[in-house]
Amino acid sequence: MPYKDPEKRREYNKQYQKTQKNKEYKKEYIENNEEHVKAYMKEYRQKNKEKLKEYRQSPQGIKSNTINNWKQNSVIGDLDELYEKYVNADKCEICKKVFNDTYDRCLDHDHETGKFRQILCRSCNTLDSWKNKC
Repeated sequence: MPYKDPEKRREYNKQYQKTQKNKEYKKEYIENNEEHVKAYMKEYRQKNKEKLKEYRQSPQGIKSNTINNWKQNSVIGDLDELYEKYVNADKCEICKKVFNDTYDRCLDHDHETGKFRQILCRSCNTLDSWKNKC
């Protein structure tokens, strides 16, 4: 429990229940009004091109995009923690080659289970010869 004080706990629980109901309502609304929501989002993106472009280039936008790509590729686990490890990696865990830029770095994962294995350079990731060494 986040609060030991019964009053604070009650207030926290009320707020939590409201947010859960709100999430369910939003999900149901989107399902029932799919065409309207799509049209609204298209119009919003057109009106706010610069704002969205600025967000995508910000550190928060880059992190969000990277994590979403990992989710689409079925990577499982604590993705925030994994992102921090990924960003702070400076060399390949197999050949010890230093990464020159972010394009050299690859997140290796098992495609069947989705579990993260290690952070590799592009050549180690494509060759997969390192698997024989393990």
